[in-house]
Amino acid sequence: MAEGIRRRHSKGCRSHGSGRCNCNAGWEARVYFPQEGRRLEKTFQREAEAKGWRTEMKRAVDQGAVQLAPRRDRTLAEALSEFVEGTKSGSVRPRGRARYKPNTVRSYERALRVYIAPSPLGAIKVGQVRRRHVQEFVDDMYGRGLSGSTVSNTINPIQAFYRRAVHREQATFNPSAGVDLAIAQAQRPKRIASREEADALLAVLKPLDQAVWATAFYAGLRRGEVQALRVCDIDFAANLIAVERGWDQEEGVIEPKSRAGQRTVPLLSILREYLEAELERNDRSGEDLVFGRTTREVFFASTIDHRAKRAWARMKKGEQEAAEKEGRAPIFVERITMHECRHTFASLLIDSGANAKAIQQFMGHAKIQTTFDVYGHLLPGSHDEVRRRMDAYLRGESDDGDCGAPG
Repeated sequence: MAEGIRRRHSKGCRSHGSGRCNCNAGWEARVYFPQEGRRLEKTFQREAEAKGWRTEMKRAVDQGAVQLAPRRDRTLAEALSEFVEGTKSGSVRPRGRARYKPNTVRSYERALRVYIAPSPLGAIKVGQVRRRHVQEFVDDMYGRGLSGSTVSNTINPIQAFYRRAVHREQATFNPSAGVDLAIAQAQRPKRIASREEADALLAVLKPLDQAVWATAFYAGLRRGEVQALRVCDIDFAANLIAVERGWDQEEGVIEPKSRAGQRTVPLLSILREYLEAELERNDRSGEDLVFGRTTREVFFASTIDHRAKRAWARMKKGEQEAAEKEGRAPIFVERITMHECRHTFASLLIDSGANAKAIQQFMGHAKIQTTFDVYGHLLPGSHDEVRRRMDAYLRGESDDGDCGAPG
């Protein structure tokens, strides 16, 4: 059936029960107006008429020769529903990028369904929403005991919707701008493993799991990027790994998080050993997945996590028993998440003397500000490091310390 054309069926038509159509409800043609984010639909008795009308109308739309009549002002919930549908299809996209990430779309969809649509805010007309309405909505969520992250995630689609509307001259005011949000509570410090800890954590894993976790530790790939990694992405001759795609548990293969996410990272010698051993073990090549359950099916993240947790729990128990026998205090190596392995890689880059721009590129950050925000406390120039260097300078001493600053 032609794109934008569908056959209509009456309520009593047998086709609703998987039977043969026995009605004559006609045909429906649809044309999309991208500038307005709206569709025009029209019904016809015959398919040929529907096709002819759509062809002519689409040509007129492409030439800018036809416009839709102004529509009634939608409620915010209705507008956000269309906005979310557009993020799914790709007709609504973030500035400078091809489309929204699947996780973002699901987050927007949940915020609309669970919090915005049932609220008084969702019933206000788009053009009548003011900052006080959004602020009252936010304050009510805090009053109900919702966490700061939940509140922030809930108003994200509202902010994205109005930013887009203002940028495209579909609105003159963004009522979500400047809304007072509670300052986020300090998160627990990021777990960053030392080189010795990384070695100990990897040593007790199975061979496949060693290669998976080593790729996070020593290449800084995100979990979805590890899942989607193919053999052809690894250039052993040039000692490089090309990060060209990721994996989403519902969407499957996806584009990297941003343009910067499509990157090349160095293949370190220590990681090369793990990868060569794994490819020799599973005998894969070309487009095959490096770590997949099969050459085309990615590994289950939960399976990898659970196996590692069990192995590390056994390691901890063994150390406890050994310490008791030897009459000493146990030396525990705490377990780690795959995203914390990524932080460890960034820390190793900093320790090796890599500059901020190189770290940004290898980590796949779209903006260098992100690199400073996440890892600035580790970079040379922190308070303690500056104090130590200044003290040495004022004493007339040279400072060739092990700060890891590039030469």
